[in-house]
Amino acid sequence: MSNSFRVGFYGGAILAVVLGVYLTRLWSSERQIDLHTRHLLRSLEQRDWQKFSSFLAPDYRDQWGEDRAFVLGRARQVFSYLRGIELRPIDPVLHSSGRDGSWEGRIELTGAKNSELAGMVKERLDNLRTPFRLNWRQQSGKPWDWQLVSVSNNELILREGNEAMP
Repeated sequence: MSNSFRVGFYGGAILAVVLGVYLTRLWSSERQIDLHTRHLLRSLEQRDWQKFSSFLAPDYRDQWGEDRAFVLGRARQVFSYLRGIELRPIDPVLHSSGRDGSWEGRIELTGAKNSELAGMVKERLDNLRTPFRLNWRQQSGKPWDWQLVSVSNNELILREGNEAMP
């Protein structure tokens, strides 16, 4: 066996192992849930509705009884008034079990201090003592194919008019 072949073989083997370790870490359930949550928040900040809708599962339903269509419409309404904001995850805790996983953490809103609505939303988020829980499900055998199936925060009460929403 020639020296150049041996060097090339071992170099290729080392590269394959490094790539395998990188992809295993990248495609782990916890890493994918964390990345999807961050990208979901970023799509809201940038008002990229096509990307945002791709994160929501067709059977999405949150603790307030809202479905995918309602959340998409409400997000467009609210975030059209929130310009120049950043949604930052605070101390997330990740859980995964098979094809299901969750992200739990607080969400901080920064920026847009001159907007009255942004100030109200920021104050409401800052006063929440319980974390948000985002439940994710892997939709197929692809390690990167995760969608949001529900959101909850037991302390957050959403109101429409004077009626509390369940």
